[in-house]
Amino acid sequence: MLSHHFLEDLAILVVEPQGALEAEDFEALAKDVDPYIETRGNLRGLLIQAETFPGWRDFGSLISHLRFVRNHHKHIKRVAAVTDSAFGSIGPNVANHFTSAEVRRFAFAEREAAMAWLSEASLREAVRKT
Repeated sequence: MLSHHFLEDLAILVVEPQGALEAEDFEALAKDVDPYIETRGNLRGLLIQAETFPGWRDFGSLISHLRFVRNHHKHIKRVAAVTDSAFGSIGPNVANHFTSAEVRRFAFAEREAAMAWLSEASLREAVRKT
């Protein structure tokens, strides 16, 4: 399962994997993210919070995840991975090959620093628009 919610005032999406990721998780996520992007514009940030990386249920789930990234990466400015997982240490390097977003890893205890980094992008974008 992949729970998610928007911090609308900051244009940040927060996702929290809870168990092995499934194809349906990414379909449900797209059903919420797509209308948000259509009506409010791009997301300034994505916070992925998981103390450990749960992996994918099966190969089809991995493909759904990659498809979601392919279809949405141009609509997200920054991605903060908040995790202590060993996969989290290599994830940003792998993600840089698939996304145009700036990706950065934070230790699980550094959620506030991750939010500050994402919010910094939000504030900088708001200043540019004025």
